[in-house]
Amino acid sequence: MATQAIRHPAVAGQFYPRSSSALLKDLESYFVPDAQPRPALGCMVPHAGYMYSGHVAGAVYSQVSIPPLAIILCPNHTGLGHPLSIMSEGAWQTPLGNLQIDADLAYALRKACPLLDEDHDAHRSEHAIEVQLPFLQRMQSALRFVPIAVGTGDYESLQALGTAAGNVIAESRQPILLVASSDMNHYESDAVTRAKDQQAIARMLALDPAGLYEVIHNENISMCGYGPAMVMLTATMLLGAKSAELIRYATSGDISGDRRMVVGYAGIVVR
Repeated sequence: MATQAIRHPAVAGQFYPRSSSALLKDLESYFVPDAQPRPALGCMVPHAGYMYSGHVAGAVYSQVSIPPLAIILCPNHTGLGHPLSIMSEGAWQTPLGNLQIDADLAYALRKACPLLDEDHDAHRSEHAIEVQLPFLQRMQSALRFVPIAVGTGDYESLQALGTAAGNVIAESRQPILLVASSDMNHYESDAVTRAKDQQAIARMLALDPAGLYEVIHNENISMCGYGPAMVMLTATMLLGAKSAELIRYATSGDISGDRRMVVGYAGIVVR
């Protein structure tokens, strides 16, 4: 019997606590007390170190009832691997235990979108999906998921993946949550970042993936996960999305106090 491939944590002890008890304590501090979670088609959640963006991520996940299946999309920060990299088998380890990849869902996605390549290299050191998993795991212990790293800004490719994901979810007999992992504008002043981010957020709240793509490029907004966000929006629109809500917005300057050069964080839920 073949040994199951385990993707070990790359940023435990850096972006979030390595010990399960400390991690659980942190997670509880980020969730919103008395929140009323409801089903959602998709969401966008930041992926910085928890001390900076954990409160935004926690606010989003507090509003969403997490189903047992999820597709999690992230940007490719390392530059390794293929433009659209999927892992179809194995498990991801976190301090809270292992989370299984859903092989059937991964196969359906690869069949629907031939642009997806089986590729572990893009995921091995990438933090942007890893930091989402403890939040999801805390809320849905039976979660199975499919990780996809998006390393292309090609509009047609993003549209094709979004359409494929939407079709696969539409044909599924169980609900599947689409999670786009993304931070917003990077390394400009707090005032500039907030102004730029407002433009990108406006297009997302309008459920306008083409408009998001356009404003990102026209206004030079360094939103690292605009590709995952476009895929999520394209898929949820195909699934009949009616609204998108900004749950929380912040910048790293809110925590550090240094507003000369910040990163923006937005949490959005699509229903």
